[in-house]
Amino acid sequence: MRKGKFLAVASLAVLLSACGGMSKMAKMASDVQYEVLPKVLELHGDSVALKVNVTFPPKYFQKTATLEVTPVLRYEGGEVAFQSMTLQGESVQANNKVVSYDNGGTFTFESKVKFEEAMRKSELYASLKASIKDESEVLPEQKVADGVMSTALLLDNKALAIPAADKFMRVTEDTKGATIFFVINQASIANKELKKEELAQLQNYIKSVAANDRMEFKGIEIKAFASPDGEESLNDKLAANRMKNSDSYFKNQLKKSKIKLADSVNVSSSSLAEDWDGFKTLMQESDIQDKELILRVLSMYSDPVVREREIKNIAAAYEEVADKILPQLRRSQLSVNVAVIGHSDEEIKELIANGSEDLTVEELLYAATLASDNNEKLSIYEKAAAKFGDDWRTNNNVGYINYEMGNLAAAKAAFEKAKEADASNTTVLNNLGCIAMMEGDYAAANDFFTAAAGAGPQVSNNQGILATKQGDYEKAINLFVSSKENTFNWALAKLLNYSNTKNTDVYDASLGILDKIEDQSSAKIPYLKAVICARKQDSEGMLNNLRAAVEKDNSLGAYAAKDIEFAQFADQAAFQEIAK
Repeated sequence: MRKGKFLAVASLAVLLSACGGMSKMAKMASDVQYEVLPKVLELHGDSVALKVNVTFPPKYFQKTATLEVTPVLRYEGGEVAFQSMTLQGESVQANNKVVSYDNGGTFTFESKVKFEEAMRKSELYASLKASIKDESEVLPEQKVADGVMSTALLLDNKALAIPAADKFMRVTEDTKGATIFFVINQASIANKELKKEELAQLQNYIKSVAANDRMEFKGIEIKAFASPDGEESLNDKLAANRMKNSDSYFKNQLKKSKIKLADSVNVSSSSLAEDWDGFKTLMQESDIQDKELILRVLSMYSDPVVREREIKNIAAAYEEVADKILPQLRRSQLSVNVAVIGHSDEEIKELIANGSEDLTVEELLYAATLASDNNEKLSIYEKAAAKFGDDWRTNNNVGYINYEMGNLAAAKAAFEKAKEADASNTTVLNNLGCIAMMEGDYAAANDFFTAAAGAGPQVSNNQGILATKQGDYEKAINLFVSSKENTFNWALAKLLNYSNTKNTDVYDASLGILDKIEDQSSAKIPYLKAVICARKQDSEGMLNNLRAAVEKDNSLGAYAAKDIEFAQFADQAAFQEIAK
């Protein structure tokens, strides 16, 4: 009986001790210090990260107590708890971090939660639950921070697709030529040469050019040569006479065909006594046994007399050289250069309107650039893809216009067809990366953009957007710099990186980028300026820019009302008039 009474008294003592200990912790709850980093919670990537230093004062933490500390983010319509930290007093037999009763102590823990839109206007509380033995008590909670700074949401998520360029040229060049060969030491043109098919084709070509309104003679070039054997003076006369005879032949052909060249047509004639360059080229292309030895002679000696002597000394090879190489150097070359005039813009438009099938792939791709709207462009590109689907550019541009119009499924299908035509094309890979990014598959987008290196500055820009979305602002800034374009996203990344650098110079740097953006139509530009002005405590600049943003997009008024960037101005009537 006495033993039971003792146990009951002991239990009561423990209970009273527990209640007293937790009561003391409850009364001293406000003495617990919380340092939240950053002081205002921020969105990074798709999460809100939290680092908390919790400092307990001396004589606070009961030796037999266990304390569960849980940061809770509360917002309109809900709340979310970060991961809890459990601490224990010196007498507790467990594996948690121990807090000294006499000295207190500081403890750090980190956690993060997935971001939700409603968190843009929220408050962070420290929720405490103390336990001694089997008794538990919820201690008074404290508000420890505001949240969530979500300026990163302003990111323009749309990556830049790349259209394929056409190679259309209204005026192109065409050349037709023929070669007349001469007998050794002769300058007259042999009858068998005049009957060659090559010369007949050249004559017919000249006639077709003269009869075609879309073709113009631009230049006639006649070059005559002698082989580099024999005396140089003789070769010089031979080459000059061959040039004269070839020139006379050509002019006679024009006269027979009743073709008169315009004064603007450049006619040039020239001769070369010893064609060593031609000799070297033919030697390199030949299968002559001692050709390397002969080529070495050419590189060792520049004097034509010495060259000829040394080559003749290679007795085994010279007979073959005289038979296979030298005859090909005794020649004249006739070249006719022509300008081919393509369709005018108006003609191309008319052909498109009439459904003509005569346009080339270059003309179709160019025709789309003349169209007045995306629907018309798309129609032309689809015609090009139907006729020239093996050219990756046609389906790529079908995809590009669909992407710009927001037709992602159609864009993806077209880009995949372009990839079938050219699997490693970096432009197409970039564009497939754009699709992956819009679909939220950031890993695939990153792979595509990495493989698309060299396609253009758009790739670096797109990688910068991806890095910004993932909260890697330093990397994003470097990528935007390499894209060499002043963009909203670059200015935004600069500003967001302040959380890492704490360098206020980024404010003016971001404003400078925003001012240099060529297209100032986006409402986001003045909105971000308003954010920067708010951080700089520039009330007038903030109001003026926020007003300009709302004039362009009135939905930004309500958005600003819940933006913690403007919390310090929330009670001002001027701000309230705009942010509604």
